[in-house]
Amino acid sequence: MTQMPLRPMLAACVLAGLLAPLAVTEAAAQFGAAPLQINWEVRNRFRLFREERDFLLHTESTRDRSILSAEQGMGVQSDGRGWARNVVNRLCIDLAGRVNEPCTRDNVKESYLTPIDHPVTVRLNGPVPVGATCAWSFDDGDGPQTSTFDCAEPVNLRVRYGRQTVATVDVTSAEGTQRASTGIQVRDVLIAGLGDSIASGEGNPDRPIALADDGFCFRSYLGGPAAQYYRPSRAGFKGGRACEAPDTLQNWQKHSAVWFNAACHRSLYSYQTRTALALAVRYPHVAVTYLPLACTGATIADGLFGSQRARECTPGRSVATCAGGVNGQLGELREALTAAKRRQPDRRLDLVLLSIGANDINFSGLVADVIVDTPTERTLFKRSGVIGSVEESRSELARDLPQGFAKLREALRPLVGDLSRVIYTSYGNPALSRAGTPCPGGPAGFEVHPSFNANPQRLANVAGFVENEFLPALRGLAQCTAGILCRDPQGDRMTFVDAHQAAFADHGFCARSTQDPPFDRECFSAAGDSFDPNIVNAANEPLLCGRGASEYRPYLPRARWIRDANDSYFSAMTYPQGLPAAMQPSDIHDASWGVLSAVYGGAVHPTAEGHAAMADAAFPAAAQVLNLDAAEPSINSEPLPPTGVVRQ
Repeated sequence: MTQMPLRPMLAACVLAGLLAPLAVTEAAAQFGAAPLQINWEVRNRFRLFREERDFLLHTESTRDRSILSAEQGMGVQSDGRGWARNVVNRLCIDLAGRVNEPCTRDNVKESYLTPIDHPVTVRLNGPVPVGATCAWSFDDGDGPQTSTFDCAEPVNLRVRYGRQTVATVDVTSAEGTQRASTGIQVRDVLIAGLGDSIASGEGNPDRPIALADDGFCFRSYLGGPAAQYYRPSRAGFKGGRACEAPDTLQNWQKHSAVWFNAACHRSLYSYQTRTALALAVRYPHVAVTYLPLACTGATIADGLFGSQRARECTPGRSVATCAGGVNGQLGELREALTAAKRRQPDRRLDLVLLSIGANDINFSGLVADVIVDTPTERTLFKRSGVIGSVEESRSELARDLPQGFAKLREALRPLVGDLSRVIYTSYGNPALSRAGTPCPGGPAGFEVHPSFNANPQRLANVAGFVENEFLPALRGLAQCTAGILCRDPQGDRMTFVDAHQAAFADHGFCARSTQDPPFDRECFSAAGDSFDPNIVNAANEPLLCGRGASEYRPYLPRARWIRDANDSYFSAMTYPQGLPAAMQPSDIHDASWGVLSAVYGGAVHPTAEGHAAMADAAFPAAAQVLNLDAAEPSINSEPLPPTGVVRQ
């Protein structure tokens, strides 16, 4: 073998060392000034959704827009029928409220509460030369997985939960080779939604009621032909529509609106669901596991701690076999966390979304006091406890609610740890319009039932009580201020959200606009005379405007963000199955269920737009508590030296 003399060999090594940085610099220039970057995101990262297409609808609709703007856009896109009407059948929670374990998401079986891996898509971004090939390597500590693709192709893989996967790519083209690397680690946040009808999404069924254009007869208490009236019927109902031809509730009930949990009227439009979903949309490196437990009608005692009555049966289920009760939300949450920790000891509850307190002061009784106006109905419903008073609510606000909040804090602390991780979102005042002035009252929006009329004086009293006493008291209860004594004033404070209240001051149930849907402007009279009082005509055409009720669209944008009684009937038409037997209507033509449906079935609750506005307020607080805007791991990108060149 011929050997090179020592001096020339040393000179060659020195020259190679001097030229290596120049080669690297030249390669970098060839690739462009900007470095190549590995970008990655979790696919279908709102884990309640079984199919990625449902998540992509929201990523596309919410890009560079508020949640409210996205909701309005999707409302128009769906012609007011709502984006959730098909999604409701594609969830990891069944219609009875049970978590599917495992849940098949995009054809892969996953544990919902304790995922072991997550699907991600990895892409190479930057000045990639045309025709370059990418040699990928993914290593989670168990050895690398390698593959080679055209650099324009994204790479789909599943990465282990709780571990970092190092992604490395060597980009080779005629201009040279460059390497980029980054760490991939999915953060899966577990969020629970707790609370009452505002938290559950009452008034906004995932698939709204389908309305018939003909009428359905109701019979009021006084009896006789003069006490009969007609309102729109349910589409598909084949039973007797006349008051003299009563039919079974089973026949009527199978044509109900659809909720993703009927017993609690849980809705995908709930601000809690929209907040959790928005976190998944905004943060591509986060997966959101969401556990919705809120239930309409819940109080702290009966709903959070104890069981409560179911509001409604799942459509198609026999009323006789319908579950009569709903387990306490805190017990359900403890059970879910215990099961999760058994499989994944480090699994923890990251965030609680909470709204509670309105039912503790009998807010539904205040609604009934405002809108039930005829003497006979007022007398009957006062005796049965449906109608309340400001004086009674004021007493409960001063006495019972503070005690309930203290007990609730003690129960939440071991579940979530730091109580700042409880995002308490307050209510919007439902009875304000025109820069915060109370709605004027009257029958408009409530004439779906003959006994309804929003009494101006009682309405002003309730609006004032809510604005000046109830809402400030909730802030004090959540934050241990305004004289509320907490065991640890600093550690017991929840994160409080009320930024949406200013917007609600212009969007109460009486708000109207020339931009409202044509049906609303033509058929819901500002004078409160929307329905034909002539029962002969109304049997076939109950609306005076000449339009069919089937043209109503509950999810089109409108000025009011609060459902009035007309909205609640036209959107959900809730039959009060969940009330005690003594309060049940005698049959489906009994007009009492119209009163109970309005009081307990969605009237004076936020619309989907109202919930979206609440989610816009809750979102930044949730992101801050979860520290989701913390700096991401750095991305390394460097050109590789030509083959044979050794870095010094």
